[in-house]
Amino acid sequence: MTVKTVSTTPFSDQKPGTSGLRKKTPVFMRPHYLENFVQSIFDAIGGARGKTFVLGGDGRYFNDRAAQVILRMAAANGAARVIVGQGAILSTPAASHLIRLRKTDGGIILSASHNPGGPEEDFGVKFNTPNGGPAPESVTEAIFEATKTLSEYRIFEAQDVDLSVVGRTVLGDMQIEVVDPVADYAALMESLFDFPAIRAMFSDGFTMRFDAMCAVTGPYATEILENRLGAAKGTVVNGTPLPDFGGMHPDPNPTWAKALMDEMFSAEAPDFGAASDGDGDRNMVVGRGIYVSPSDSLAVLAANAHLAPGYKAGLKGVARSMPTSAAADRVAEALGVEEFETPTGWKFFGNLLDAGRATICGEESFGTGSDHVREKDGLWAVLLWLNILAVRKESVREILEAHWQQFGRNYYSRHDFEAIETARADAMMEELRGKLVGLTGAAFNGHLKVAEADDFAYTDPVDGSVSRKQGVRILFQDGSRIVMRLSGTGTEGATLRLYLERYAPGPEGLDLDPQEALGPIIAAAHEIAGIERHTGRREPDVIT
Repeated sequence: MTVKTVSTTPFSDQKPGTSGLRKKTPVFMRPHYLENFVQSIFDAIGGARGKTFVLGGDGRYFNDRAAQVILRMAAANGAARVIVGQGAILSTPAASHLIRLRKTDGGIILSASHNPGGPEEDFGVKFNTPNGGPAPESVTEAIFEATKTLSEYRIFEAQDVDLSVVGRTVLGDMQIEVVDPVADYAALMESLFDFPAIRAMFSDGFTMRFDAMCAVTGPYATEILENRLGAAKGTVVNGTPLPDFGGMHPDPNPTWAKALMDEMFSAEAPDFGAASDGDGDRNMVVGRGIYVSPSDSLAVLAANAHLAPGYKAGLKGVARSMPTSAAADRVAEALGVEEFETPTGWKFFGNLLDAGRATICGEESFGTGSDHVREKDGLWAVLLWLNILAVRKESVREILEAHWQQFGRNYYSRHDFEAIETARADAMMEELRGKLVGLTGAAFNGHLKVAEADDFAYTDPVDGSVSRKQGVRILFQDGSRIVMRLSGTGTEGATLRLYLERYAPGPEGLDLDPQEALGPIIAAAHEIAGIERHTGRREPDVIT
């Protein structure tokens, strides 16, 4: 076994986004492509020598092969130890926890999150820093700069490491520790939530369905829900992670988790339904006959978190991404704690969590989490909901309706226009930005008068860093809101995300269909941005 230095040339398309580098799987399988990016990670963080890393992924196609490459490169770059999930499997929140628990120098997570997997679908690599969170912009920029000048990478010439068995082995001078991917995470969940109360609820006949979407959360949900909490066998469906996610699009929303939605709105619906995504960091929550929007879920969890043992002392603050509805702001105000509005991307919550200024964070894109890790955490959100249900002894519908009566309702929806030609999407956003100054005071649909329009910029309250051009906001005088931004999580073309919000203070008008309630705002958004003129699209691909 020897260290081999391989000459290479830079690739021009290795700029990490908010969640690392995502490309089609065949791109990552090209000669030197994965190796170049991994070497750039090591170079950007000051080298790997003497350091300890966590390694794992969501089990999508190429996960196993990429893990072997990374292990050999870590050994060649002088790493002291790599802690890897059995079978190269680790959910993203479990990896974040392991980084923090073992006080490592960071981790490499192999995932494209909620994107489809398979030989022709998506793959991704991201680096998480020692706090367990996604690399901040300063680190991703350093990685990108390293990719531009890379001329060689180092890799150990060796046979594959057996990752199928928990235990320790060596690769050259590097220690490899293969760990149970579920055990440490499950123990953390048991320390946060009232497992006896939830267990008693299941014993009393409470029923639920958890759709793991043939993705990484299956083993975690089976161990915790069925084995530790006593949910009926078969509560977890699609629980075996598959390289292509069983042909599913592992994005837990009403469009891609349609089977769960159909069941929850059927005559035989269980009491509670939930789903998680490809790498386990997202969640969808559904009650019997009622869908819970991610924005509402964040607000309800914040308002009721004190019912779980891990949060009985109360919250330090509540943070949400800018496109997420303002429902959580009303909760924070009632609790007398700080509220934060950040750009999209979980890394922006990291400073707030590390500084002790926020406890619960959330994004409208089905991501919710707390200061227990530095990633959003799908199963954590489901367990907090179960804890609340067990203590309040009310249904999801009753809890939601009581919340709206107390705080009012933020009608909210996201419309996604996917795979738009990038040049067209960019042209639309540039034209929209050019209109912003002149929009103030303009009226649409007779009564929607613009109070303010801007391109959201964020100054981090902890370190003072500034992030600009984070999404166009159009704020109306009645509290309604339109937000538009281009997403960086896809691998093909551009995705326009159109966020729509209308506030109803109550007590009347809290039971409308969201798309109906938002109708005038949807029409205004299309008129202002010229979506059809620029993209040729009138209807979105996905509505959540």
